Order: sequence, then C-alpha cells, then structure tokens
Amino acid sequence: MAAADLREELFTVGHRSGIEVMGVARAEVFASTRRHLKQRRAEGLHGGMHFTYGDPDRSTDPGRALARARSLVVGASGYRRQPPPRPATPSGRVARYSWDDPYTPLRTGLENVADVLRGRGWAARVLVDDNALVDREAAYRAGLGWYGKNTVLLLPGRGSWFVLGSVVTDAPLASDTVPVADGCGSCTRCLAACPTGALVAPGVLDARRCLAWLLEAPGPFPLEHRRALGDRVYGCDDCQDVCPFNRTIERRHPRPPRQADEAWVDLVEMLALDDDALLERFGRWYVPRRQPRYLRRNALVALGNVGDGADPRVVKALESALRSDDPLVRSHAVWACRALGRPDLLEALGGEEDPSVRAELAGTRGG
Repeated sequence: MAAADLREELFTVGHRSGIEVMGVARAEVFASTRRHLKQRRAEGLHGGMHFTYGDPDRSTDPGRALARARSLVVGASGYRRQPPPRPATPSGRVARYSWDDPYTPLRTGLENVADVLRGRGWAARVLVDDNALVDREAAYRAGLGWYGKNTVLLLPGRGSWFVLGSVVTDAPLASDTVPVADGCGSCTRCLAACPTGALVAPGVLDARRCLAWLLEAPGPFPLEHRRALGDRVYGCDDCQDVCPFNRTIERRHPRPPRQADEAWVDLVEMLALDDDALLERFGRWYVPRRQPRYLRRNALVALGNVGDGADPRVVKALESALRSDDPLVRSHAVWACRALGRPDLLEALGGEEDPSVRAELAGTRGG
C-alpha cells in the first residue's frame, strides 16, 4: 500500500473512532523542547513536577518509545462543553477535562489507528497522557495548532479544549511539516487572568504558582495561594476561559453539558468519604502517591473559601477533619476553621503534638 493511501486510511479510521483532528509528524528528537525542559527544570520552574520533566531525554525522543520510529500519527479529541449549574451546597469546582474521562475515548481511537498499522506489518505504540512523550510538541509538529501564551495548544477555529495523543510507528508516512502560525498576536488575556501570576512570560509557566499543579503536588497547599484557590478542588481553567478563540467558538457553537458531567463536587460529602470511596469516586484524577489525604487537603482549602461557618453540615465536616489521624488534614482544617470565622472549634486541638499542626495553630507558617 502506498504511503499516501495508508495515511488516508489511518485518518478515516481515526475520524470514525471519534478523533476530531489528526496530523502526522516525523518521529525525530524534539531538540528545542528538550532544551526548554532542561532549562526550566534548572530554574525550578517545574515546581517538582515529574511529568515529562523527569527524563527530558526520553520524553522528547519518540525513538525511545519505539525502536526505529519514523512517524507520529497525532490525534486531538475535544472535551468542550458548557458547565452545568452550580449546586446550592458548598461545592468544589473541577476543571473541564476532568468532568469525565476524555482520555479513554482518544486512546481507543488511536489504538484503532495502531491496529491498522500493525495489520499492514508495521510496529505501533499508542501514547496518551503518558510522560514518554511531550504531546503538545508532537501535535504542534503535526500541524494541529500553535502554542498559546498560556502554553496550551490552540487549534485553528476550534480553540484549546482538547486532549492529545500519538501513535508512534516505524511506518514511513508523509508528515505535515508546515507549522501553524501563531494566532495570539498581541493578546495577553490569559497572562492577566492567571489567579497567581503563574504565567510569568508568554509561553512560560512557573509551576510553583500554578493552581492546577499545586492541587496535584504533594505536601501542604502553599499558604500564600490558598485564598487564590477559591472553590477549585481539581485543575484550573482560567487561562482557557478568557481566551478569545475559546469564547468565540463557545458562543457560535455551544455544547450543552452531559448528564454525567461532574463539574462540581459537594465538599462536605467529599470530606465524609473514607479512603476507598474517595479513590473510587475520583480515581480519574491524579492524586499524589494515590493518597486520599491530598483530596481532603484540597477540599478543606476550598471549603474554607466558599463554606459557611454557621452551616451545621460545614461545622460537622470541620470537626471531623480536626479529629483526623492525619496531621496534614488537621492542619488544613485549622486554616479552614479560621477562614470561616470558627476559631472556637480549635479548642479540640489543645493537646496537639504534631509540629506542623502546632505551627498552623500558632499562625507561624506565614501567609
């Protein structure tokens, strides 16, 4: 089969499998991306993030994922929908890509593409949400879009509400070598919209300030960013929400929410779940070391920002958190109590021995 015919067949199969946009790039080393990753890691801008930063030599070389790789078949699947109404209960906000699981359909579609390649005698490996490859750079090289100033890939006429993935193959496919021209121009709305100023320059993110990363990072949630977190419990969409391309496409082609979309989480209910139930309910989220304590940490900060200190349900949740065996949970419960004007609840910790909780009680942790 001619390479052009094979490419056409792959695209047909991909589109029929629900992949909205596809392209092909050469499976060569992403030299500029490797340089940027190493430089930003050296400057500390990665904030301890491991994903693709852990081994830049690996995540920027498709040949490390598949021997003798020659091509990348890149796909993008959209998850853009309008948010459902906010509930009346104290609720935590979830980033759009986590209202459900958008990666599984994309992975399935790319596996169908890979099966065609394997059936033709070529090797193929699917990489979706995988630290083995920087997916945005693969998509950029395949001509799917350009890098916005918020570091997210923007697809012409479609915006940025997409998840990305690739099929690495040794098949020699014609690539889309002309990159999409930058369409942002002088617009800097995403930089101004970042709640913590994490976008320190066009295309440069300081993960140490990024709320989306801080919600996934281990350890205490930084005091200086707890108020800025607002009602978020997973992810942050602010830089995409204000993007003129996204706003235009949503205005012209609105997509209603699905019944199963979980855009809001009842924070009191979340704090009442045991470990197994938390992981079962929110298993699609990235949870540091799969430890439910971080879900409770995030919920307590959000509750401290949006709860009502006079609400009996909220008070019960705070009292339960203050009795937790986990000092991380107790320390964030201390902050939430004070944030909601309920320092009286802290009398229960009169004999506290953990230094981190005692520091929080004493107000010596700053912020």
